[in-house]
Formats: sequence, C-alpha cells, structure tokens
Amino acid sequence: MSVADNREQPRTAEEYGLRARTLRDQGRLEEAVSSYRAATNLDPENAILHNDLGNLLAEQGKLEEAIASCRKALEIWPEYAEAHNNLANLHQMTGKLEEAAAGYEKAIRLRPDYAQAHRNLGSLLYRQGKLPMAVESLRTAVSLDPSFAEAASLLEHQMRHFCDWRGLDSLSRSLIQMVERGSGGVNPFGFLCLGSTPEQQLHCAQRWATRNVPYAMQTPAFNFEQSNQITIGYLSADFHEHATAHLISQLLELHDRHRFRIIAYSYGPDDCSPARARLVQAFERFVDIRDESFVQSADRIRKDGVQILVDLKGYTGDARPMILALRPAPIQVSYLGYPATMGTTAIDYIIVDRIVAPPEDQAFFSERLVHMPNCYQVNDSTRAISLPRSRREYDLPDNAFVFCCFNASYKITPKVFSIWTKLLKLIPGSILWLLDSNPHATVNLKREAADRGVDPGRLVFAPHLPYSDHLARFAVADLFLDTFPYNAHTLSSDALWGGCLVLTCSGRTFASRVAASLLHSVGLPELICRSLSDYESLALALARSPERLRRLRERLHAARPSAPVFDVKSFTRNLETAFVTMWESYRRGESPRPFSV
Repeated sequence: MSVADNREQPRTAEEYGLRARTLRDQGRLEEAVSSYRAATNLDPENAILHNDLGNLLAEQGKLEEAIASCRKALEIWPEYAEAHNNLANLHQMTGKLEEAAAGYEKAIRLRPDYAQAHRNLGSLLYRQGKLPMAVESLRTAVSLDPSFAEAASLLEHQMRHFCDWRGLDSLSRSLIQMVERGSGGVNPFGFLCLGSTPEQQLHCAQRWATRNVPYAMQTPAFNFEQSNQITIGYLSADFHEHATAHLISQLLELHDRHRFRIIAYSYGPDDCSPARARLVQAFERFVDIRDESFVQSADRIRKDGVQILVDLKGYTGDARPMILALRPAPIQVSYLGYPATMGTTAIDYIIVDRIVAPPEDQAFFSERLVHMPNCYQVNDSTRAISLPRSRREYDLPDNAFVFCCFNASYKITPKVFSIWTKLLKLIPGSILWLLDSNPHATVNLKREAADRGVDPGRLVFAPHLPYSDHLARFAVADLFLDTFPYNAHTLSSDALWGGCLVLTCSGRTFASRVAASLLHSVGLPELICRSLSDYESLALALARSPERLRRLRERLHAARPSAPVFDVKSFTRNLETAFVTMWESYRRGESPRPFSV
C-alpha cells in the first residue's frame, strides 16, 4: 500500500513531504500541494520543503505562488543553489530575463558543477539572442554530465540553428541512443531533425510526455446543454504574425457559425499586427490566457463548454501541453503546428492525410489518425502578394539560375547542403538564395561552402520581409530546393502560392512528407523524389532544361486556382465533417477510432 493510500494521517513534516512526493508521482497534484503546505506549516524553516512546494506549484502553472515559495526557501537558506536555479526558471517563465540570468549565475557560483543550471542558462541566453554564449553554457552542461539528455538535446538543436555541424553527427547518434535506452529528456521537436524513424519519434514523445507532462488525468465527466452548435476551442501561442496564423485565418472565418461556435485560447503575445486583428475578428470569442496557470486555463475551457479542443502547437516553442493533460475538453485534437505524434493519451486525434501519415502508420501515433481527402494543410486563398521587384533589388544577378530555400537554418543538414553546393559547381554562375536566419548561421554556411570549393559569394542571404513581400520574391527564383528530413511546410505552400516550383525528397516520417502532400495537391508529383540521389539528379536536370521548367511552372499557374490545397471552402467543410464525426462518436459512448473524411 502506498503512503498516499495509507489511512493513517502523517504526523511529521518528513511524513507529509514523503506523502506529497508520492501523490505528485500519481498525478494527484492538488493533494500533493496540500501535503507540502502541511509539511511547511509543521517545519516552517525547512528550505527544501519550500523549494519542493515551489516546483510543484510551477508544474501547475501557479507561477506567482511558486515564486513566493522559492523566495521563502532562499530567505531561510541564501546559499541554496537549487532554489536559485528554480527561482530563475520562474523568472524566465514570467519574462523577467535579467533576473533569471542573475539567478542561474548565482546557482553556478555556488555550485560550479551544477549541470542543470548551466543548461538552463544556455536556454535563457539563446532566448536573449546571445547565441555563442548559449552554446558554451550547453557544452559545459554536457561536459559535466554526458548523459544529460535535456542539455544534449538543446545543444544539438542550437548547433543546427547555427549550422555549426562540427561533431553534430556524433551528438545526434547519441540522442537517438538515449531515446532507445528509455530517456525522457530528449525534446521531441528537435528529435524530428535527426533522421529518426517514426517508431523512434513515438518513443521519444511518449517518454517526454511521461516525464514532462506527468499529470494527465482520467477524463472527467462532462455535461453539455442541448444545442445545435458544437463548441470548438483553438489553443495556441501563435495568434499573431506567424506562419500558423497565415495558414489558418481563412478557415476560421469560413466556419459555419450555425453549426459551430469558435473560441480562441491564446497564450502568445499580442503584437498588434494586422494578422492578430484579423484573427480576433475571426473568432466568436478571443480569450487571452497568457497570465493564467495551466489549471486556471483548463478550468476556463471546461466552463466555456468546449466540446472539441484543437491544439495548434504540439511540442513546438512556447507550447503548453500541460493544459491538455488536464483534460479540459472531452475531445482533444492535434493539428497543423506539430508534424508528429505527441505520445500522450491526452490527445485523441491528429488531422493528417494519406501521404503524410498513411493508415499503416497508425502504429506510430498515440492519437487516432483522421485522414482528410486531400492535403491536411489548410491555406489562405486570400493571401495578397506584393508586386515583385527586379532581381537586382534582391541582390541577385539578372541571368543566373537561382536555387532558393527560405527554410529556417535548423532544417539545413550537411548532406543536403553538400548537394546544393555540388549543384552550384555543375551549373555555372548559379546562385543559392537562403534566408538570413541568424548571423552565426550565415557565417558558418559561407565557411561550409568554401570548404566544399564554392565561392561564398554565390550564397545570397535574404532578410525577413513583411508577408506579402516575402510571397512576392518567389517569382524571381527558378527552383525551391526543399530540406530533408524536415521539409518546408508553410514555406512549401508559400512557394507554390507565389508561383515557384518546389523540389522535395520524401521520407518515412510526417515531417519529411509535407511538401510531397502539397505537390500531389497541385498536380506536380514528378517533383517528389524518393532518395537524395534522385533529388540531386532531378535538380540538375531541371536547372539544365529551361523549357521543362517553363512547362512545369505553367502547369502550376494553371492548377493553382482550383488546386485542393487552396480550396479553403471545401477544406473547411471537410474539417467540420471530421469534427461532427468525432462528436457523434463521443455521444454514442465510443472510444476514439481512426477514420477518413
């Protein structure tokens, strides 16, 4: 019999603390908090108990209470390194970055071998844009503890952001081995870039969820008033100037308001952009939950009568999967933001198509696959494109063949970059047009080009532009070269909408098949390659055949007005059919099952 189930009431602070830890491990967080409070009442000068209470409150998203507990621990024991680290974590979560940095540095001064504090400082420095310092902090954490999966995972992903590939293969193999050995410390989002298999991605997500979202609950009883409407909640941090906002805005505007009530739950910034204003107007209600705890947010969603909660973030940056773990809605769905399984029973369904996740891949998803009839990715057919500029205005030569890829730098791999530089050698005067992701990536990519015998001047780096201007520049590129194993997702549809052909390599995972799905949807399956050697050969053949490129581009322009991926009205009706199917299945008392629309 566990301590938590023992009917005998604890009598000492130590017994209450032990009971609290057991309750926490069982997911009974409110009871665990009560036990910690009882423990601190019995032993108010015990800094460790106050610190542990603070950690538990932070897990619940009760950040101000957690801060008070950590401060109490430090008032009792000013040289308590763990409490300095934990308070710094809370400062970082509430946006007080300078206070967070000072806290981590204090913890490290007290304990120079404190790998967790070095890791957390690295995460903060990256967030502050102090990228080389961030990498050094993470390297220190890994050198202190080579088995520290959280630090190694973050270091590997930041090295990819920098395109610093020295030692990357070894580090990536180490992370895959950690997952295979059962580690729950490898971030699932970064893991998608490693060339991992669908089975490995499932294991990574499951172990991460078990370790980091530990309080998934039994589905509570829900009682809904009789209504002709289904209430849909959309949960995201990206309701502002963001790729997700550009994709989803028209869908939200086209939802049938007689059949569906649409509510936004936003925990991201209000950037006062036109994208934000459009989204606010698109929803029936737009609820800002930035300053709420996870428990408060879940309670609000439940009280609002949300029947289907759609998570648009998964494990991407700033996500709050803890809200979904508290089961605020009877049906919870993963869509659009995260191209893989979340590995948790808190999510019932994932919206996919038969290319990104064919039915036989159900074994690699904890969610049930819901197959849309065409591409799973919604788009906005009202996106405005600015008038294109001349090539000279983009710092491109007039007569050169221009390969482009505006993917984030972390998606560029050494193997793919080697193909790109080989193409530059084989096509005289050609240019590789890339996004200026960060100055460190730019420097490293130029160095990597020189190491491969290519003049770095043949790499042109494009700045970030307003969205309509970004779409316009695709018109002056000749061919978009996709990345692998993590494809361009929104950027693939941006390129196609802007009239630029996309060449992709399709693999075994969701993240490596998105561009293939989009190309099928616009009727250009011949631009999908099954291996990187085929990808290289076709890129070379297309660059050497202007007439073939012209015919393909004409097909794209002809197909675009009627292509399923840009038919948002039909997509919206199909998605609504999926929602109705989920709801009717729930009302019949059935467990979630895979289905096709």
